[in-house]
Amino acid sequence: MKKSDKRPETNRKRKKTVQKSCAEPCPIERGMRLIGGKWKGSILWHLKDEPIRFNELSRLLGGASKKILNERLKEMEENGLLKRVVISDRPIAVSYELTSFGKTALNILDQLKNWCEDNNL
Repeated sequence: MKKSDKRPETNRKRKKTVQKSCAEPCPIERGMRLIGGKWKGSILWHLKDEPIRFNELSRLLGGASKKILNERLKEMEENGLLKRVVISDRPIAVSYELTSFGKTALNILDQLKNWCEDNNL
C-alpha cells in the first residue's frame, strides 16, 4: 500500500484492524459506566440539593419502574456515588443522598444541561 493511500489497514482475512486500541476502557468509557446508565444522571440531579426518600424519587422520575430504580440505586451505592440511609425499620423507609464523590459528578451534569439548552436539544 502506498503512503498516500488512506485505506484502513486489514489483516490476512481482509478485516479492518484497529490502531491504538486499549486493553482497558478509556476514561470516558469508565465515567459513562458510572453515570451514563439509564436514569443515573436524573437520579444524581434530583439528589443534588437534599436527601430524597425512595418513593419521592420514584415519583420525580416518572417513567422508571420501582424495580429499575432500585437496581440503579444499588449500582450507584456500590460505586460510591450515593448512600442509602434507613429512616425506620417498620415500615421500612429509606432515603438516598449524594456522597462527596457523587457531588463531583454534578458539574459534568450541569455542563451537559447547559450544552443541551444552548443547542436546543
